[in-house]
Amino acid sequence: MTDAAEELALTLTRNGLQRMTARVLSVLLFTEQESITAGEIAERLSASTGTVSTALKSLGDAGLVERVPAPGSRREHYRCPDDAWARLMSAQNTTVQAMLHAAEQGIAAAGADSVAGRRLANMHDFYTHLMQELPAVIDRWRKGRQR
Repeated sequence: MTDAAEELALTLTRNGLQRMTARVLSVLLFTEQESITAGEIAERLSASTGTVSTALKSLGDAGLVERVPAPGSRREHYRCPDDAWARLMSAQNTTVQAMLHAAEQGIAAAGADSVAGRRLANMHDFYTHLMQELPAVIDRWRKGRQR
């Protein structure tokens, strides 16, 4: 990986991404190929294909990577979709959905009128507001890109 790719991976790791997941994402972002196989990523990172596969699954769950057909190849190919960042911040994001669900469960367990329940309600309200506002933000971003 280039110095810039390694620096991006370090930044992503410092901000909460698992180290190998950050390195895999960095390879996907810096590759000059339209798509890349897990084996090619593993080779570039001197990592096992199992570790890369786990990272690809995690990135796929977040919407940052997708499988794409590669005519003439029997191996699965991956790429970062053009709208990866919008997907990450959209209702498709399983993490945000999980946070909403966890807040709901917490409120039910603690009681809405308890101190903990009020804190969890703030959490729930924030993520609900985020999910209501993000579609408009993403739409404006997409329209700006079309210009």
